[in-house]
Amino acid sequence: MKANEILNKIKNIVSDKLELSDKKIEMAEMKLENGTVLVAEAFESGTSIFIKTEDEQVALPVGEYELEDKRILVVTEEGLIDSIKDATEVVEDEEVSVEAESEDKEEMKYVTKEEFTSAVDEIKAMIEDKMGNKEEMKEEVIEEVKKEELSAVAPSPLKHNPETEVDNKMNFKISENRIRTTKDRVFDKIFNNN
Repeated sequence: MKANEILNKIKNIVSDKLELSDKKIEMAEMKLENGTVLVAEAFESGTSIFIKTEDEQVALPVGEYELEDKRILVVTEEGLIDSIKDATEVVEDEEVSVEAESEDKEEMKYVTKEEFTSAVDEIKAMIEDKMGNKEEMKEEVIEEVKKEELSAVAPSPLKHNPETEVDNKMNFKISENRIRTTKDRVFDKIFNNN
C-alpha cells in the first residue's frame, strides 16, 4: 500500500466519525413537582436522565420523584430511568403496604408479666449453673497446683558468708608496651593500678 492510499482510508474513517458527531440529539425536558428541570433523550425505562443546570447536566440520583403531571419517576441506578408510574399505581401500592402493616401489627403480641418473669428465672438458673461449674473448676485447679508444689523438691538454701573477701579491683592495661608518660603515672596512682 502506498502512503496516499493509507491517508485516504484514514480520512474516510475520520470523516464518517465526524458526520456521526455532527448529528444533534434532541433532548426532551420534563419538570418535577418542585420545578426542577429534568433532561432525557426520551422518558422511557432504561434511558439516561439528568438534572439541567446552568453549567452542566448532573446525573439524577437514586430515588422516586414526583413529576408535574403527578406521575412518579423511579430511578434505581444513578442517571438511569427504571420506570415511570401513574398516580393510580402508586395509590394501590400504598394501600397494599398499609394493609400489610396492619396485619403485622395484629400479629405482634406483647409479653405478659408471667412470661417475662419465667424467662428471667430461666436465665438466672442458667447463670447459676455456669457459676457453680466455674467454682468446681477453680477448686480442681487449686488442688492440682498444690500437688505439683508438694511434689517438687525444694532446693538447698543459700548461705551468706560475710567474711569472704571479693576482689573488686579492676586492672585494665591498655597498650602496656608503650612509653609511660607523667600523665599515665598520675592516673595509676589515682586508680591504684600499680
